[in-house]
Amino acid sequence: MRALITAGGRGTRLRPLTHTSNKHLIPIANKPMIHYALEAVAAAGIREVGIVINPDTGEEIRKALADGAAFGLRIDYVMQEAPLGLAHVVRVAEPFLRGEPFVFFLGDNVVVGGIRQFVERFQARADQCHLVLARVREPQRFGVAEVDGDRIVRVVEKPKQPRSEYAVTGIYVYGPPIFEAVRAIRPSARGELEIS
Repeated sequence: MRALITAGGRGTRLRPLTHTSNKHLIPIANKPMIHYALEAVAAAGIREVGIVINPDTGEEIRKALADGAAFGLRIDYVMQEAPLGLAHVVRVAEPFLRGEPFVFFLGDNVVVGGIRQFVERFQARADQCHLVLARVREPQRFGVAEVDGDRIVRVVEKPKQPRSEYAVTGIYVYGPPIFEAVRAIRPSARGELEIS
């Protein structure tokens, strides 16, 4: 299994901090926020990691993370030329992912307790998609999962009338069918290829 971590977001809502630095390098508790994603992936036993970067701040990320050896990882960099959505991220990373199952981790997330249990559960079941959810107070601000038992029926992005309190956290585990699925996705009203 491989991991794909995003580090290409422009961080416009964090300005002025992101005028001079990639948002994934902003420190939280004295270390860059993307380090938490790398540590979670390494603790889950994953060693091959693709970091998705953009042309504007990609070199800064490369210098900060290098080849990943400091984390016990092997990092490859995947360039996303324009912010065209998460499905587009998977499309451009497909050569790195090689059709294998993978963890898709939005690099500006910090998860307490790691992701090992989610990876192990995915590997133990025959499912092709696991989304990590969190109960939130204002679900209308997030992608919200409608659930039936332990199954996700659908995900609605920022619904006016949420049908649950469970938000998509930005950590996904996908099997090979995702590659065909992202090729079938059409641009949303925002002009992006969205997964949730």
